[in-house]
Amino acid sequence: MSYIIGNKCIEVKDGACIQVCPIDDCIVEGEDSMYINPDLCIDCGACIYECPVTAIYDSEEEAIENGEIEAVHNNYEFFNFKYKP
Repeated sequence: MSYIIGNKCIEVKDGACIQVCPIDDCIVEGEDSMYINPDLCIDCGACIYECPVTAIYDSEEEAIENGEIEAVHNNYEFFNFKYKP
């Protein structure tokens, strides 16, 4: 999976990541958080540097290492993908 937006984004949803993303509809606003579509993400990193709450991880492995397994699961669920650890 591509980048993962972690729990620091919950209920913040600043939207700066959407504005800098060069791919339309790659970052989607959910009810509580933003989500990055792994099928559309080109791993450019623009969103990472723009996030005001440093909530974006550059891989699901990094997210998991930082205790964000729930965010990984939520991203999979949001886009109806099966999680394969």
